[in-house]
Amino acid sequence: MAITVNLRYTGKDGAARKFAEEMTASGTVAAIRAEAGNLRYEYYQPLDDPETILLIDSWTDQEAIDIHHVSPMMGTIATLREKYDLHMTVERYVSAETPESEDQFIRK
Repeated sequence: MAITVNLRYTGKDGAARKFAEEMTASGTVAAIRAEAGNLRYEYYQPLDDPETILLIDSWTDQEAIDIHHVSPMMGTIATLREKYDLHMTVERYVSAETPESEDQFIRK
């Protein structure tokens, strides 16, 4: 069972994209991806909303998320969120097995 958190960062004048770029350039993204239990940490930008960046952040379990939340990376993330004056929305999902009846709709 994986836990996936979708975070939407929104700002003004390209701030959300600059945030994601700095997170990547600073090595923070690589450090988070290297943390025990991290399965995915990827930024995306909606085609119709240049002021929003979506982060898909996936972990093996709640314990891995809790350890991440007390890691030094959280201080870096908080500082950059403030620097770029970002606002956030958060959605949280727990993985489920795909029913066999839906396999026909998934192209691999």
